[in-house]
Amino acid sequence: MTGSRKEKEHGMSDKALTLLLEFDDQVRRDHHQSPAFLHRRDRRYALAADGTLTPRHWLDYVQRIGSPHHTSALRPLRRWHRISLGFVVTGALFGIVTMLGLLYYDGSGRINITVLLAFMLLQLVLAVATSLQALAGWRPWGWLIERYLHPGQEAAMAINRLQPQLMARAAHGGGLAFALAGLLTLVTLVVVRDLAFGWSTTLSAGAASYQQLMATLAWPWQGLWPAAVPDLDLVSQTRFFRISEGSPVTAARWGDWWPFVTMAWGCYVILPRLLLLLLSIWHLRRRAGQLLAAHPGLLALRYRMETPTVESGHQNTDVNRPPELAVQTGLHPLPDSPVVIRWAGAGNGSLPPLFQGTDRRLVVDAGGAASLDQDQQAIGQAREHLHADSRHSITILTRAWEPPTAELEDFIGDARNHWPANTRITLVPLATDPEQPAPDRQLAPWLRFSERLSDKRLHVSRYPESPHQTAGAHP
Repeated sequence: MTGSRKEKEHGMSDKALTLLLEFDDQVRRDHHQSPAFLHRRDRRYALAADGTLTPRHWLDYVQRIGSPHHTSALRPLRRWHRISLGFVVTGALFGIVTMLGLLYYDGSGRINITVLLAFMLLQLVLAVATSLQALAGWRPWGWLIERYLHPGQEAAMAINRLQPQLMARAAHGGGLAFALAGLLTLVTLVVVRDLAFGWSTTLSAGAASYQQLMATLAWPWQGLWPAAVPDLDLVSQTRFFRISEGSPVTAARWGDWWPFVTMAWGCYVILPRLLLLLLSIWHLRRRAGQLLAAHPGLLALRYRMETPTVESGHQNTDVNRPPELAVQTGLHPLPDSPVVIRWAGAGNGSLPPLFQGTDRRLVVDAGGAASLDQDQQAIGQAREHLHADSRHSITILTRAWEPPTAELEDFIGDARNHWPANTRITLVPLATDPEQPAPDRQLAPWLRFSERLSDKRLHVSRYPESPHQTAGAHP
């Protein structure tokens, strides 16, 4: 997937954030490679780049010569998109309900303008407070995020440091939806009902001073809509306790407040939310750019690009190949598993017969272009098949020439929570030609990956070089 396609998929507003997450994910996956391999790869990129040494260009280069882009880097961002959508939907519903409550009128009283203004002031204070906590980096809700949003390995990702900005963007999106839904509800009620507005306060305020306050609040739109600026006559006639039986106030005057209420809501509720939402988006971009510029992986990358490599004379100097490592002692015999999972499309087009689906063998796909729901469905299907088979063994086919990813690590960790405790998981990296065994240099990263997970029932096998390798599995 190229950079332009990613920007279209995730939106231009997330361009800087997407770049940060993809770069951070690539650096994390590079931890599985040797320093010598990384140095040769990045130095060759710098020599061939013709001065275009940017993180985006480097990512495209690495994905072009090695493994394609994986979706694991953008999983946290998708979670935040769902959170933002949830805020918008919830905000819209609350906006409708709140405005219905504020404008409730049963004919026995008036809708108090003072209460409406106080509520608008509250919305303005909440909006400003949300922006201030993001600018200051406060996390008053951090315990909830740590418990729900970022379990396990995600706590160490770069996106964890953007929680205040992401939360502010989500909150302002919900606040804007609240304000717009409230405005639509207000206009609808003005059209379909006969609302009666008035004003009242326990403070010692006369009609003249109250009208002066209303004129001050209406200053932004006094030239745009003069009818939305309350005059002294309207203020004097709509004060609650001054109205008695036989008052000359007409029904038409009770409703003359609605233009002012509409414009005040738009000016002091909608407009601040919109401006602060744009500010939160800008702040998120800027913060993501700062984190990328200060990323330890970027500093190390620049060092590798600027420092010439010193060859040791070893024949294996290709940038696309990690150093060779003796792997024979670390491999396990290939089991006859009742479940085979093709990870990220491994074996597409020419799946060996040993891994093809039969009445007793389930074959499912996961990882790569598969969604999170599809991964969970694969885990569930494997669990059901294991319960019906006494062989608690699962084979995961991978591409030998691609390094292990954090996405696969997350998948295995999640699967362990759903599969029987004694389930043996066997990783089988397939070569470019699945009928041929993968070379040692491609199996080495997978053995290191298995050792790092410290899972006694996680093994690595090679598609058999000789018949005795398929004789059976380790107990």
